[in-house]
Amino acid sequence: MSAEKTKKKQAAALRYEPDRDDVPVVAAVGEGYLAERIIEKAEEHGIPVVEDAGLASVLTKMSAGDYIPPQLYEVVAKVLVFISQTDRGYGEKIKTAGRSKTR
Repeated sequence: MSAEKTKKKQAAALRYEPDRDDVPVVAAVGEGYLAERIIEKAEEHGIPVVEDAGLASVLTKMSAGDYIPPQLYEVVAKVLVFISQTDRGYGEKIKTAGRSKTR
């Protein structure tokens, strides 16, 4: 079997509520069945899913509740930009919070 076929699926859920969080937070992490459940729950609740195997690999080494470390800010920011473009409600929430934090 190839490494691709035997590699376990990995998933991480992030939370970033600008009014509550200074930086994004790991909400859940999992491999295999748990990763599949994280993805299913996101899809059930209309939460956009972004596939990034490299980021998932790093995030699954973290624990739920951990803050995203500074070295991941840029890549996580790209994910949040994608989500804000996909989910207009979330995008407006980010823009509004950004304006209030800079004042």
